[in-house]
Amino acid sequence: MENAMEYKGFIGSVNYSSTDEVFHGKIEFVTDLVTFEGTSISELKTAFQESVDDYIEFCKETGKTPEKSLKGVFNVRVKPEIHRKAAILAVEKKISLNQVVADALSQYVGHAHV
Repeated sequence: MENAMEYKGFIGSVNYSSTDEVFHGKIEFVTDLVTFEGTSISELKTAFQESVDDYIEFCKETGKTPEKSLKGVFNVRVKPEIHRKAAILAVEKKISLNQVVADALSQYVGHAHV
């Protein structure tokens, strides 16, 4: 995974600020804002893992669910010509436009190096 780290099932983004000369990130897909930083990759990784552990403990103490619910619904914006081609394909295959998009996304994610 490029520009991301994983620990205990949580994903952390990885960014670099040349102004501050620091690596920083946040835990993705959680309802709260949880950030971390370090002056080296090693420091960043340690800070990320500590942030995850702290966040899990915080959620236990407060009775929160730690992960954001990804319900499978989101808006997708495409060029009109792609929209048209997808709609025509849906009619030809006798499936919904939603199913065309879901199938295409499944195929793309299945081939992506995530």
